[in-house]
Amino acid sequence: MGIMARNAAAAVTSADVARLAGVSRATVSFVLNDTQTHRVSEATRARVLAAADTLGYVPHAGARALRAGRNNLVLIPAAVSAVGRLVSGWIDDLHTELERYGYTAVLHAGRYTDPAAAARAWAELRPGAVLALDGTSLGAAGAQVLRRAGVRALMALAPQPVEGVHTVLFDDRRVGVCAAEHLVARGRRRLGVVMPGERGLSAFAEPRLAGARSVAARTTATVTPLEMEYTHASAARLASGWAQRGLDGVFAYNDEYASLLLCVFRDAGVDVPGEVAVVGCDDLVTAALQRPALTTVRLAVPSAAQVAAALHDLIETGTAAPLPAVEPVLVRRASA
Repeated sequence: MGIMARNAAAAVTSADVARLAGVSRATVSFVLNDTQTHRVSEATRARVLAAADTLGYVPHAGARALRAGRNNLVLIPAAVSAVGRLVSGWIDDLHTELERYGYTAVLHAGRYTDPAAAARAWAELRPGAVLALDGTSLGAAGAQVLRRAGVRALMALAPQPVEGVHTVLFDDRRVGVCAAEHLVARGRRRLGVVMPGERGLSAFAEPRLAGARSVAARTTATVTPLEMEYTHASAARLASGWAQRGLDGVFAYNDEYASLLLCVFRDAGVDVPGEVAVVGCDDLVTAALQRPALTTVRLAVPSAAQVAAALHDLIETGTAAPLPAVEPVLVRRASA
């Protein structure tokens, strides 16, 4: 306890920097925050920076955010337990693009059943922006909470515009429609749709199932949900006794689940596409390398650079040009 107290007492403050540099705390603030509205001579600036470096002073982000009403954080809610390769790669690119504007992307792993509670938790961090990849987690009420907390930039991927939020239209139902329409066009009538067991993915899987069912409703096809976890054991259980299931086509949620299915079908002696046609989603590099090569749905997503630029505009001006909607595009290969 004594060591902890001494360490806490030894924390370097801006007052320490000011004393060592022989300037006021205000001057230290002007220099370290690079405030353009106050002129500080180069000699004084150099003295302050040297003092800060000598003492190892690091500005307090929370205090800075309190003064400015926000900080340089772009908060990305990450309540999904299993983020696919497409999304993880896109987020990684977004980190890089946001850094060009001086922002830091932070994944917020809080798990909330109430969107309003989620918004309050995000608002406590006073981020400069919130980017919700699952638009259902940021509704009009949540947007109002964040706006009142001073968050200028709110963006969400959602199937319809969200009041008070810069919305990128992305309707997962259209993904299911695209996959199911192709399977039906290929003569398949008894379709299975993989429903991932991993936490959070139902927010995307349920609309895809609904899209496939809408195709069945206007054709002679039927749709059967297939529960599956992203494990070899779960996939193998699904493949065992496949002939008894009577299904001749599968939309496997995404390329990762589809690739796992292709593997267990091969092990079980199920012919693809002879007995069952398989369609994935995302058009990962590995999709074309499968045997047979995987038919998939490519998602034409706004680039990380476009999204970063729009978030910057929203933070700086409160407005940004509309971003293109996410469009599903079928990529036909040998599996279906």
